Amino acid sequence: MTSSIKSVHIVGGGLAGSEAAWQLASAGVPVVLHEMRPVRGTEAHLTDSLAELVCSNSFRSDDAQNNAVGLLHEEMRRAGSLIMRAADQHKLPAGGALAVDRHGFSAAVQKALLAHPLVTLERSEVAGLPPEAWDSVIIATGPLTSPALAEAISKLTGQESLAFFDAIAPIVHYESIDLSIAWKQSRYDKGGPAGDGADYLNCPMSKVEYEAFVAALLAGEKTEFKEWEANTPYFQGCQPIEVIAATGPQTLRFGPMKPVGLRDPRTGHRPWAVVQLRQDNALGTLWNIVGFQTKLKHGEQTRVFRTIPGLQNAEFARLGGLHRNTFLNSPRLLDATLRLKAMPRLRFAGQITGCEGYVESAAVGLLTGRFAAAERMGRTQGPPPSTTAMGALLSHITGGADATTFQPMNVNFGLFPPIEGTLRGKERKQALSARALHDFDEWLKPTPLAAE
Repeated sequence: MTSSIKSVHIVGGGLAGSEAAWQLASAGVPVVLHEMRPVRGTEAHLTDSLAELVCSNSFRSDDAQNNAVGLLHEEMRRAGSLIMRAADQHKLPAGGALAVDRHGFSAAVQKALLAHPLVTLERSEVAGLPPEAWDSVIIATGPLTSPALAEAISKLTGQESLAFFDAIAPIVHYESIDLSIAWKQSRYDKGGPAGDGADYLNCPMSKVEYEAFVAALLAGEKTEFKEWEANTPYFQGCQPIEVIAATGPQTLRFGPMKPVGLRDPRTGHRPWAVVQLRQDNALGTLWNIVGFQTKLKHGEQTRVFRTIPGLQNAEFARLGGLHRNTFLNSPRLLDATLRLKAMPRLRFAGQITGCEGYVESAAVGLLTGRFAAAERMGRTQGPPPSTTAMGALLSHITGGADATTFQPMNVNFGLFPPIEGTLRGKERKQALSARALHDFDEWLKPTPLAAE
């Protein structure tokens, strides 16, 4: 039966494309996965591996009862997600978050896909629109879509591409951190899926040190934008540290440098501000500076970040960077199953749809894979209910959001339909989660043949 089923083509081997390929192959549908690296590189990728993590190594909260991201994790696990399987296999201590060894994670995803008999990997760039002979295509080229393809999509839809900048946080060698100053502790000593309540390294700052650091950030020489990039907005959830600092002298103390839930063991008191580092690989030799995405020039990063107590001798495995992200005006351009209205043979997945975050991107890839598989197998497959995390996210990016002001969105309980009653706080979140998982399990049940 499988030999008579035409292949679905997937353009892009990131998290969304890899997950879509896995869902299709698991359903018995052949897949040709096109990845342009290493034939053509990008401004952010360092390797040619599938599902490479180019920014943080965190999948954020893994709490399925009280957090919408954790709920999305659980829905994906129930749907047989390869991305979540690899993440669980390579998780690292990170408090209540699910952080992964980025290299082990990527290798596990690639190994699974290459071992599947229905997956063919082609290393080549798809320049422009996919050939007409490809009657079912998933475009999962992410925020770094090649210029030729982006231009072709723009011409086809009649819409100008929307774009924002995404900044990458630096990574520090553990052995270069001064542990007589920095100490290990999670906020409020909270443990997580792979942690023990002491999962972050904390670098304390006094009021004087903090004010001097903020001044250095603001004065530091930044990467300059090209003329055509000058008016491109940042995504709110991934702003460069110096952009946050520019909004007010105390902003960082209530953002990525907040000291709540932490006490300096040297003094027994809460510091004025804290810089946190999170383990970035399984060996524990690399730690990334949490929330420190930046567009400072590399020399300035080294100078400014070494003023942080505990990092005065820091050696950087990777300095921060900046790259341009591109996304569609999905509420205007895509239908409820992520097909391009102007050319329904094309589906879109991942960050290019206007979702934000590793897990959200992979979840949208999972959905496109299931939609395309059902189509190939002659079955009906509607979207998941909007009461689920996947359904709420999908509903937002394909119509729930205002097309005139559309911006990338993380999954959050604000996207879910209200629940009956007067529940508040944790009780409300837990009720939303319980409803979501019940409805998601119902959605996962086999769908009938279209002719039935």
